[in-house]
Amino acid sequence: MITRYSRPEMRAIWTDENKLKTWLQIELLASEAQVKEGVVPARDFAKIKAGCDQWFADLPGLVARQKELEKVLNHDVIGFTTAVAEKINDDASRWFHFGLTSSDVGDTCYAVQMVQSADILIADVKKVRESIAKRAKEHKFTPCIGR
Repeated sequence: MITRYSRPEMRAIWTDENKLKTWLQIELLASEAQVKEGVVPARDFAKIKAGCDQWFADLPGLVARQKELEKVLNHDVIGFTTAVAEKINDDASRWFHFGLTSSDVGDTCYAVQMVQSADILIADVKKVRESIAKRAKEHKFTPCIGR
């Protein structure tokens, strides 16, 4: 995004930190669903969650590590999953990203970011509508030239 043409709250949605935070949330929700289905052991999920929680506390560190790994591994999601597996530091990490594709995570993240962005725009439109309604009522009897 071009900084001078975007507002801070909109820019924040499209940062690497927010993207990877959302990726973590998606991965945890998928793993949690697999626990409920009996695919992922609950004990392993607890270890996965603990590793993710460490990254939630250090999103800039996750971004830096993911980018570093991406250069070597030549894949953004593999860099991400490798960074998280390092934090999990247990065999339980084999269940992280289990059954998912890169597109599952990336596309879902884009959808979440679009909703976050739309929420800002919708709130803005509501404010504009209030202002326009106020001005319309104020000038409802103001003569104006028409064709």
